[in-house]
Order: sequence, then structure tokens, then C-alpha cells
Amino acid sequence: MLAGWREQGCSAAVVVDPAPGAASLAGDGVTVVASVADIPAGFVPEAVVLAVKPQMAAEVLPSYARFAGHAVFISIMAGKTIHAIGAMLGVKAAIVRAMPNTPAAVRQGITVAVSGAHVSDRQKELAQALLTATGACAWVAAEDLLDPVTAISGGGPAYVFLLTELLEQAGLDQGLPPALARQMARQTVIGSAALLAASEEDAADLRIAVTSPKGTTERALAVLRADDGWPKIFREAIQAATDRSRELSA
Repeated sequence: MLAGWREQGCSAAVVVDPAPGAASLAGDGVTVVASVADIPAGFVPEAVVLAVKPQMAAEVLPSYARFAGHAVFISIMAGKTIHAIGAMLGVKAAIVRAMPNTPAAVRQGITVAVSGAHVSDRQKELAQALLTATGACAWVAAEDLLDPVTAISGGGPAYVFLLTELLEQAGLDQGLPPALARQMARQTVIGSAALLAASEEDAADLRIAVTSPKGTTERALAVLRADDGWPKIFREAIQAATDRSRELSA
């Protein structure tokens, strides 16, 4: 995210990170400090991005409560609700809760966010600008929708990577050389994603265009779309992930 903000022209930022290698992030207006106590005197941020492990929140977040009333807090912590975060920062803190995904690393992510009751229009615009530096950004009105968001877009890259693994293994099972099976699996997923991005058609229409009547793809899809196939498995998988997200937020 920091790299994306730099590309967008972020002029001044303070990174709080106690890790020994964090100092390498400094430069181009970015200051790195080991703790919140080391933040330069007089620095009053417009936004504070909370990117800490959820189990560390109770220890870390109260130190930032002094910025409530000035900054919008943008949390990318899984499982911590706006109410729980507000209990640590102050009940009137302006809080945006966001769920990014890992393609943000190549500026192709999607972040879905929800704003708390004390977030102003200007603060929401600032959060939007920060979150779109790593890809698309969408908003939901109800916080509980972040549970299926977590299941679908948060975990989605893992499902795509699993598909790539399965394609590669299927190639090996059919006798393809390992290097070729790997190349085919990876490039098929990469190319299909690029085609989807370049097309205005729905994914279903693109699938139909590949599926010749009575051909090989139709035969494979008949297996994948059977009553016990992908549609059922994906519904169950997303439900399981959504349920787990709700458990973590409880």
C-alpha cells in the first residue's frame, strides 16, 4: 500500500514499524519510526492506517487515540469490527473498515470498505483515494457484508491459485512434462484474467464462447457443473469462509 501511495504522490507519511528492516522504507517524504511514541512532535496525520495483527490491537491501538478528532482511521485488520476498534480509539473516532486482497501488491487488487458513523464526507473521500492506490475500491453500507466480502475477494486469490495448482497437476496426470504443465496452467489463468479484464462481456458469455457444442470443453464442464461439482462446492466453501469471518468478528 505504501508503494502505491508513493506512486500517487504521497508527500509526507510516518510508518510505525518495529521490525529491524523497516528503515528501508524511509525516503521520499516517508519517515520510519519504531513506535508511536517516536512519531515526530507536531505531526498530525489526516489518516491513520491500522495494519497490525488483530491479536495485537488491544495493545497497540490505544496509543493512537490521541489522533481521534483529527484523523480518519482506516483498518485493514480482519475480524475487528468498527465497534471494537472504537472501544480502543474512542467512541467518536472516525473509522473506516476495509478488506483488501493480495493483488494490491501489483496494483490490481480490490478493496471493499465500510465507513463508521463519525466519518465525514471529506474523510471518506480521503480513504477512497488511499485505497484506490492499489486497485479498485468499492463501498458497502452494512458492516456485516464484509464477511462475505472477506470470503470472496479476500480469499479469492487463494482459490485462483488453487485452480492453477489443479490445472498443473491435471497436466502431469495426463503425462505432460512438468515444465510445460506449469507453464500452461499459469499462462491459461493469466491470459483468461487479462481477457476478462479487456472484455465488456460477462464471464458466463466468455465461458460459452469457449465451449463448442459436443466438444471437449463441454464434456469437461459437464463434470465440473454436476450436482456435486463446482457450483455446490463453491457455495459451501464461501459459506464456510463467511461463517468463519463472522466467528472472528464476534
